[in-house]
Parts: sequence; C-alpha cells; structure tokens
Amino acid sequence: MIYYKTDEEIEFVRESCLLVCKALSHVASIIKPGMTGIDIDKAAEEVIRDHNAEPAFKGYRGFPATLCVSPNAAVVHGIPSKSQEFKEGDIVSVDCGVLLNGFFGDSAYTFPLGEVSEEVMHLMKVTNTSLYKAIETSEVGKRIGDIGFAVQHYVERQHKFSVVRELVGHGIGRELHEPPEVPNFGKRGRGIKLQEGLVIAIEPMVNQGRKDVRTAPDGWTILAKDLKPSAHFEHTIAVREEGPDILSNHEMIVEQIRKNDNVLEVGVYDESVVA
Repeated sequence: MIYYKTDEEIEFVRESCLLVCKALSHVASIIKPGMTGIDIDKAAEEVIRDHNAEPAFKGYRGFPATLCVSPNAAVVHGIPSKSQEFKEGDIVSVDCGVLLNGFFGDSAYTFPLGEVSEEVMHLMKVTNTSLYKAIETSEVGKRIGDIGFAVQHYVERQHKFSVVRELVGHGIGRELHEPPEVPNFGKRGRGIKLQEGLVIAIEPMVNQGRKDVRTAPDGWTILAKDLKPSAHFEHTIAVREEGPDILSNHEMIVEQIRKNDNVLEVGVYDESVVA
C-alpha cells in the first residue's frame, strides 16, 4: 500500500535527505585518487552519527557498510573496499541513506576523479540530466510510467546509452523502500497516478554500453555485464500540488567539488532542465 505523507512528515524526510547530502558533500571534499572505499565510508558514517542519526544501509539485509561505493563498471550496491584504491580517471558512484527522527533519506552522486574521458563525462551529464527530466515530469495527475518514459527516452533515444532494467527507484518514508517502484523505463500514461504527498526516490542508473547487468561474487555489487562505465544519480522528491519538491540537495555536493581539485564537476547536458 502506498503511504502518502503529510506536510510534517515530508519535512522529516527532507531533514534526513539533507543529512545524506551533508555526508555526501563531505565525501566530495575529501575523495581523491589513492583513497579507498572504506576511507570515504568511515568519513560519511562519522558525519551521520555526529548528527544523532543512523546509517540506513548498514545492516540492511546484511549490507556491511554505510555507503554503497560503486566505481566504473559497478552500477550500484558496491561494498566499500579496504584495498582497492581509487585511480585517476575513475568514476565513483556513492549512494547514501540515513534514518533520522523515524524517517529515511536517500540520495546518490557519481564523482569523476581527475582526467576522465570526454565520452564518460558525457555519460555522466546525460544521466544527471535524465534525473531532472524525471523530476520535471513528477506532477500531480501524471503517472509512474511518465517518469520512466522521461528517463528512457532521453537516455536511449536521444543519447544512445542504456537504462538498467533490473534496478529501480522507490517510495521512501518510515521505511527505506516503500511502494511504489519507480522504474527508469516505461510508457507514458501507465502505472499509478501521482498524488499530493507521494515521496519517491528517483535514481537513473545508466550504462555506457549494453543495459545488461550481473551480480559480482560478493553477492551485492551490480556490474555492467560488458564492464563498460555506469553512472548513477539520485534525488528524493515529494509530489506537491504546486509541483515537484526536491528534498535532497546536490548543490551542497557541487559546492565541495568546486573546492576539490581532484574531482570534476559533472553538471547537466541540457541546462534548460535546471533553469
């Protein structure tokens, strides 16, 4: 059953999402080649616990860490490594969740380290833009299929990248994952109707090559089957009568990226969607 949130509950989710973005912005300020996933995981957990919150992912269905750290061909759900150091030219998807005041927050950002190829930067910009295309579509009266269509059409028809099918966005609130599922593919006019108070995490996962994925031997990490790079960006939003309300804040992350010479700013491909 879908759980529509009151204004007060939406503000609780916002607080959690903003703490997620504080943790991610701290990651943005320190991440660099030579660090490991465990290094940034410990740093993010410290930020979360310093704010009297709990890491949402740690222990969730047995996941062992605060962050999902997914470099290069890893799409999502990567376990932070103790030994594998980030390298110049890597892209690193970092997904974070928190539980604060009884409500969950969730957001993700992909960081390009050092000199990243023009084609991979294009993949990241298109993925990030597709997120905002989806958010633009998240209006009262539209349907879940409209959100998926917005991502898929932009990514696959206009830019010839591939949307992952096996993994989707989700409702969020008192639980980390609530109905409805929010696919990044679909047909306009299909699925549940969007109503006031619906809170969802929209998270395009886009492969440079084919859409096919596989699970790594660790049982968690999802990899692009052709081992080509994959990008992932996520916002949590509330559907409101006056339009979509973004509860997470990537500007906090971008502000720190601009201060870190080891990370490139991603931006979006189509500036009109965030004007």
